Amino acid sequence: MAAEGQSPAVTAQLELLVKTLLDPRAPTTVRDPAEAWKVHVADSLSVLEIGTLDGASTIADIGAGAGFPGLPIALAMPAARVELIEATARKCEFIRHAIDVVGIVNARVVNARSEEWAAAPSPEGGREVYDAVTVRAVGRLATVAELASPLLRDEMPLVVWKGRRDAGEEAELERSAERLSMRPERVVPVGPYAGSEHRHLHVIRKAGATPEGLPRRPGMAKKRPFGSS
Repeated sequence: MAAEGQSPAVTAQLELLVKTLLDPRAPTTVRDPAEAWKVHVADSLSVLEIGTLDGASTIADIGAGAGFPGLPIALAMPAARVELIEATARKCEFIRHAIDVVGIVNARVVNARSEEWAAAPSPEGGREVYDAVTVRAVGRLATVAELASPLLRDEMPLVVWKGRRDAGEEAELERSAERLSMRPERVVPVGPYAGSEHRHLHVIRKAGATPEGLPRRPGMAKKRPFGSS
């Protein structure tokens, strides 16, 4: 397998990353290496096709799960620091294992809810310290925009991996945008590069100071998203 645009060394590390998913402890149902490459690696790296992360030096991956898209992004962007935020300790243990096995020097695991991490200012936490936030398979657009807002610097992007477009979900995001200081910018279809049929990347940009009251207490963004009817 080869990663388009990546050096042989990075491709070898990505292949080693895929092999870590054979570990029974890996929090994924995808075990076949060829399928894992498509579903996890190619899907993660599809963000490089749209240029939104160009120049980012600090990236947060919310709800990192098994380490995607954060770990492939870290390998493809060695000049950036990627912090993988994951609340489940078991998943964090696996991500740390993968980082050690593959030798990913610019990735770090944060075992916390994103709301908790955003509530604490730097250097103890992650409030308004990131040049970009990535989110894959976490929740509705309005929910993830709320989680990302207090983590991002002003005018910095959130990229959300979604499947088929949902007009109702996008309208919910539009209604919540001002309240979150997050501006929907564009929706990019990346099906030819991704591991999910009908894959779209939603780019949402921080549009001002973090609103007072964010983050809300853990779970509220999902339970009662702003913009819901």
